[in-house]
Amino acid sequence: MKGIILHGGHGTRLRPLTHTGPKQLLPIANKPMSQYALDDLKTAGVVDIAIIVGDVYPEKVKEYYGTGEKFGVKITYIYQDAPKGISHAIRLCKDFIGNDKFIVYLGDNVLRKNLIDYTKKFQSSDADAMILLCEVDDPQRFGIAELDKEHPGKIKKIMEKPKDPTSNLAVIGIYFLTPKIFDIIDNLKPSLRGELEITDALDMLLNQGNKIEYDTVTGWWKDTGTPEDIIHANKLVLDSIGTENQFLIDIDSKIKDGIVIGKNTEISRDSFVTGPVIIGKNCKIGPAVRIGPYVSVGDNCILKNCNIENSIIMEDCTINAKVDFESSIIAHGSEITDNDIPKKHQFLLGERSQIKL
Repeated sequence: MKGIILHGGHGTRLRPLTHTGPKQLLPIANKPMSQYALDDLKTAGVVDIAIIVGDVYPEKVKEYYGTGEKFGVKITYIYQDAPKGISHAIRLCKDFIGNDKFIVYLGDNVLRKNLIDYTKKFQSSDADAMILLCEVDDPQRFGIAELDKEHPGKIKKIMEKPKDPTSNLAVIGIYFLTPKIFDIIDNLKPSLRGELEITDALDMLLNQGNKIEYDTVTGWWKDTGTPEDIIHANKLVLDSIGTENQFLIDIDSKIKDGIVIGKNTEISRDSFVTGPVIIGKNCKIGPAVRIGPYVSVGDNCILKNCNIENSIIMEDCTINAKVDFESSIIAHGSEITDNDIPKKHQFLLGERSQIKL
């Protein structure tokens, strides 16, 4: 089998964080969110992977992933000239896929359970496609699947972001497909928003008498489209620390009491860390710092005199301020300094921001 990771889109709901790079490279627990997709594919035995890049800093994607060798996979880059929809992106991969079955994984999705069982099920099946479903509270935000009540185990209809959903089962951003989907996409018409929708392709595949299986995800699944989604995903990933299904962590890190500390990181005696927390390499923490719970701190950060909880601090940040903040995302290279007036704040800062408090 082969894999496709979608790495396009402008990430408008995540600005200013996405003014300087694609949203899929934003870190969750110190790892780019699209790397969770890549790790899932590799764990499932899929190592021949195409990454679809758009016009939002594709060079940063290529710089991070390279040929894929350091991640144990082989990466092919395919360019999508405009955000014309998931089906359009899949169609660009026809030559790459050839006659193989394949998995499409949206690069801004994070799944709690890996793909091993789902992949085995699809490989041994005669289905033309398989989708993964998850119950959600706001189905109008997603593509949804309506199950056939008269024929248990079968899908009746698949639709994109319905105003009046007939189901709360979201079609999550992981699709198991065969080359049959390419002919379907060739006959698709753009939706009202001008895109070739994957839900339309799947529904057409279904209506033409083809077999689509489904499975429901266990644990959790996150579509990280907003800052709040990213902070929540960070919390969910950090909760895995120390468990049997712990997400992959740098082998040089130390783990104790739900706290991951990177190599060469120093924490002063008068600072306190309450897990779950992950702190990267070469950080200087202290004096008088309180971190956690649910905080990720990237590599090469300097933190002094601050209290931080439920937040993401990216690489190369400096915070030297008597300030309490929570539910915040501080982007790469940002600097926060103090004016000796303690306050509580909430921040959403773009890359290389500077604040004087």
